[in-house]
Amino acid sequence: MDYARYIFGVGKKLRRHVFTRMARLKRRDSGCVIPDLSVAQLDLLMSVRSQGEVSLSGLAALLGVSPPSASVMVERLVERGLLVRQRSTTDRRRVMIRVSPGESDRLDRIEEQILATFVELVEDVGKETARRWAEVLGQVEQVLQQCEEQQPVGRRERQE
Repeated sequence: MDYARYIFGVGKKLRRHVFTRMARLKRRDSGCVIPDLSVAQLDLLMSVRSQGEVSLSGLAALLGVSPPSASVMVERLVERGLLVRQRSTTDRRRVMIRVSPGESDRLDRIEEQILATFVELVEDVGKETARRWAEVLGQVEQVLQQCEEQQPVGRRERQE
């Protein structure tokens, strides 16, 4: 339990570090591409971008939130012009969500800025520590993949 609590706490600090650095960058550079996004909104945008297009229920499953919560988050981003909703071409009952035309470039630049923060962090911890960190994350990724594969088929189908 102590390891889990520690890892969870450091994960929160890491997220806070990245977004604090991003906020400082935004204050220094008025031309910065970072819009006023919450962590959850940025996560949602990056998730939609990685999928190309996704249904609301699929997005909710991807983010680990309820469909009504995902719907509220999507609606706010649609209102800001960052996402669009369109009827599926294969099933008119389904609404698909995708990143608005032109926003992918801005999301690429945001991702580059976040990556630059990680590059600095990796340089600060040193090459050997970064190598061990990557090894551990690789193992965690494998466990998470196994968990996803072991998920009951019925639940996976509902998420897609």
